Amino acid sequence: MTSAITAVQRDDLVLDVRDEGPRDGEVAVLLHGFPQDSRCWSEVAPLLHGGGLRTLAPDQRGYSPGASPQEVAAYRVETLAEDVLAVFDEAGVESAHVVGHDWGGGVAWHLGAHHADRVRSLTVLSTPHPRALARSMTRSLQPLRSWYTLAVQVPVVPEVVLSRTLGPALRLSGLPSEHAQEYAARLATASAVRGPLAWYRAAARRPPSELLGARAHEDVVDVPTTYVWGRRDPALGRAAAEATAEHVHGDYLFLELDAGHWLPELHPREVAGAVLDRVGHLG
Repeated sequence: MTSAITAVQRDDLVLDVRDEGPRDGEVAVLLHGFPQDSRCWSEVAPLLHGGGLRTLAPDQRGYSPGASPQEVAAYRVETLAEDVLAVFDEAGVESAHVVGHDWGGGVAWHLGAHHADRVRSLTVLSTPHPRALARSMTRSLQPLRSWYTLAVQVPVVPEVVLSRTLGPALRLSGLPSEHAQEYAARLATASAVRGPLAWYRAAARRPPSELLGARAHEDVVDVPTTYVWGRRDPALGRAAAEATAEHVHGDYLFLELDAGHWLPELHPREVAGAVLDRVGHLG
């Protein structure tokens, strides 16, 4: 029986990992978003353990103190996905169930499309398929919801502002104070915020043709997938949420909740239930 891992070495970087639950259980890898870290799963993970799953929850690149490169190019989605595969390898896991929220959802979609041999199932929270999101920019009010993705492209200033205002901003968005304080404390300096913001900056550098071009088949997801979306999410609207089905050719379930954006923190039972239901359907 394998022992728990606490960190993963990848090149000269070290990713912190929470490895919990039954050692002999099927593995679910939990990928957080912005500005969270692995603590966002603190109420979800025990429910998954109760369902027999072992969970691996990394603090992803930019969030782990030992894995925060400064250059934006280090945060391309392909590289972020390779970090997750390194977690698989360190844990001795050939394939796993992948669960992602927010930016972690973006990494999950990439893994499902481009590393399907290592993904048993996907459960994606909040974040629509990237091609669905890209197309919604020209067919809905999504650009108004995504205004902040442009604002953070300005150098230096966003780091300074967010390091000082992140906690209150998160509370205003509906995140409970205890979570807002935890995440803000971790990102309380401009240098600490730089890595997380690099996720946005790296995504903005991708040529539009990569997501709006004719090669959509390259991003099709064939693995069994559940997509969970909150209808009151202020950042991610219905157009992209509903269009996500067009990009999943495997068994697919769209689960709409009467909820906002912070699904792991505020709706852990629904999230855990969606994951366990998806895993159970494969049995």
